[in-house]
Amino acid sequence: MNFVAYYRVSTHRQRESGLGLESQRETVLSYIRFNGNKLIGEFTETESGRNNHRPELLKAIEFCHLHDATLVIAKLDRLSRNLTFISTLQDNKVRFICCDMPDATELTIHIFGAMAQWEVKRISTRIRDALHAKRLREPDWKPGTPNLTDEGRRKSYEKNRRNARENQQNRHSYHFI
Repeated sequence: MNFVAYYRVSTHRQRESGLGLESQRETVLSYIRFNGNKLIGEFTETESGRNNHRPELLKAIEFCHLHDATLVIAKLDRLSRNLTFISTLQDNKVRFICCDMPDATELTIHIFGAMAQWEVKRISTRIRDALHAKRLREPDWKPGTPNLTDEGRRKSYEKNRRNARENQQNRHSYHFI
């Protein structure tokens, strides 16, 4: 059986760290190797699971249709956290497998999709409650990065200059030039 992998992380910071993508890729490759199947394409995206208009996912689905392949994802919430979106994929005969539950039926996919959608609301509520509690504890607190003061910027600038001066490769390049 031919598979097309789809990997997704929500933020650019997660993509830069590479840990989430690496974990997803290893899960997918382990599943494919274990079952003796073939990976014919991989698509990666940095986008919120709440956004259902994802270009790389659409490309992956189109690639699956063109090559009679099955979309493979590490976990259902990497595909979407929206039950309607997942149901629409199923209604449009998009074949997909979640590596964490490869034997899932349409019913179990709906149950886990509903749980993923519910979790989005829970995360949002927890964040809102935590920010409200912080504001009550510290009335002067404002969201943002507190270390971006003039003093913090000056220290950062000085440290970057010192690191550049002391960098062995920079010193070699300076003498070469």
